[in-house]
Amino acid sequence: MRVQVSLFGAFRSFDPGAQVLLDLPDGARVADLRQALEQYGSTHWQDFNPALLRRSAFASETTVLREADVLPADGRMAVLPPVSGG
Repeated sequence: MRVQVSLFGAFRSFDPGAQVLLDLPDGARVADLRQALEQYGSTHWQDFNPALLRRSAFASETTVLREADVLPADGRMAVLPPVSGG
């Protein structure tokens, strides 16, 4: 399946289009997406920090998903880095 990952927060600085397309097997889970995005980031993004990705959440268009959740059939996902502020 083709997964379209929208990038938010610190991840936006890595790609001018603020999204990445990844190919994953049908039935892939969030953990699979996290691994694929880490591999992609390590290869394509200068100054990529895998620790940031490990602390980030993944969401479909309607729900924040857990590691074991299957990706939505439409393949539309977002990576949401942790936020801090006052």
